[in-house]
Amino acid sequence: MLRRIWNYLRTLFGMAAERAMDPSVEIEQAINEAKRRDQELRNQAAKVIAHRTQIEAKIEDSAKDVGEAREIAKQALLKAESAKNSGDTASQAKWTNAAQSVALKLQAAESNLEGLKGQYEIAITQADSAKSAVTQNAMRLQELAAKRMQLVGQLEQARMQEAVNRAVETISVSMETNAPSLDKVEEKIQRRLSEAQARAELREATPEGAESELREAVSMAQADARLEELKKELGLA
Repeated sequence: MLRRIWNYLRTLFGMAAERAMDPSVEIEQAINEAKRRDQELRNQAAKVIAHRTQIEAKIEDSAKDVGEAREIAKQALLKAESAKNSGDTASQAKWTNAAQSVALKLQAAESNLEGLKGQYEIAITQADSAKSAVTQNAMRLQELAAKRMQLVGQLEQARMQEAVNRAVETISVSMETNAPSLDKVEEKIQRRLSEAQARAELREATPEGAESELREAVSMAQADARLEELKKELGLA
């Protein structure tokens, strides 16, 4: 139960935090993070390419060592052969030993050169991969920048629409609360008219209503008679 409550609270707070986040800030965070990763990738790629360059320099130095060892070994062999031809056994032994020593160095130098060449092939592949990764990530960063412009534009449109919606809602509420609708006014008038007609109908159905109607008829008859008298006096009858 405690675990369920904890998961519920964590989800609830997560949803609240998600709603509280400003999309424009989130967009900038995403772009800044992409820029940071791009810079890290460039730094690592630079190290890989620098390693290839270093191996190139070592290969050149090792090739020089091999070339020098070969020349020294050749010179030692030539001197040993010359000493042999002249019957100088001591010099022959000296230069033969020197040639053997240089040959060992030559063998080590050649072995080192071959190893460096193998490393260089790997370094070339790694450098090419690193450059390709940097190029692809740079394109991805440009896509993100373009996407940011699109999202910022959409965010501004959303904010404008939200502002318009709030204004419309405010107007609707104001119209509903501050002024009666025409339908309500018409309904009120119809109700009053109906009530007035009902009272008149009820009045006519009562004795008082009938008496009033008779009095009105008598008054009208007297008024007609008076008019006839006036016409006679004027000679119009």
